[in-house]
Amino acid sequence: MKKGNLFDIKDVEGNIDEIIQPLAEGSVRIERIVSQGQITPKNGWFDQESDEWVVLLQGIATILLEDEREIHLTPGDYMLIPAHQKHRVTYTSSSPACVWLAIHGNFS
Repeated sequence: MKKGNLFDIKDVEGNIDEIIQPLAEGSVRIERIVSQGQITPKNGWFDQESDEWVVLLQGIATILLEDEREIHLTPGDYMLIPAHQKHRVTYTSSSPACVWLAIHGNFS
C-alpha cells in the first residue's frame, strides 16, 4: 500500500525544475506534477504517444495548442489531450505552485 498527499509539496518548493512524480503505473500511468513558473521551451512541443487527462488542482496555468488556441486553467479545470495533439505549457503560477494530476492512457 502506498499513501501520500497531492498537496504536500514542502520537499519540492523552490525547485528550479518541474517535478514529475509517478504515482501508479499499469494500463494507465498516473503522475503528480508540481510546476513553479516552469514552461515548455519556446520551440518545444509535447507530442505524446498516449492520451493525457489532466486536472489542475492548485495554481493557474495556460496551455497552448498547435492550432494557437490557448487554454487557461484554474483549480478544478481539467482537459483531455488526445495522443499526438501537440501542446506546450506557456504559463504556470509560482505562488501558489501549480499542482497537477495527469493520467496517461488510451481513452478514445
